[in-house]
Amino acid sequence: MVIEYAKKDDLSRIMEIYAHARQFMAANGNPRQWGATNWPPEELIKKDIQSGKCHVCRENGNIVGVFFYDYGERIESTYDKIDGKWMGNGAYGVVHRIASDGSRKGTGAFCIRWALAQCGDLRIDTHGDNKVMQSLLEKLGFSYCGIISVKEDNDPRLAYEKVL
Repeated sequence: MVIEYAKKDDLSRIMEIYAHARQFMAANGNPRQWGATNWPPEELIKKDIQSGKCHVCRENGNIVGVFFYDYGERIESTYDKIDGKWMGNGAYGVVHRIASDGSRKGTGAFCIRWALAQCGDLRIDTHGDNKVMQSLLEKLGFSYCGIISVKEDNDPRLAYEKVL
């Protein structure tokens, strides 16, 4: 598998993967995280692609996963206020909107490991009902840091971080 910047031509495939992810999450006890709002909207993904923050995971030329990645200081305003404590200080990376088409086991872990290798301090949040993601983050050695709020809905998010 390889990670690449997403291109405009990838948009329809990316939206197919997000549709699959919404169905997967609903079938695994997490119908509200993305399903209630049909998240993420296509316009947001277009902005992610234009800004160079949308990445795809390809295997044998086919897109099997997608995620948002960014790095910097105070890049995530929703992370400024946490009911808990972040591990790192200063610059960090974030992964959002990570999803796979389900065709290749380990796609999510591959993408998260790639992002962590780029920055050395990675933060991720997930819905309390997303037991699949919580389990993956724990397997990858992430630490639970506390609760944050997001502007998309009123459900709190569990915040995780790993520092190399």
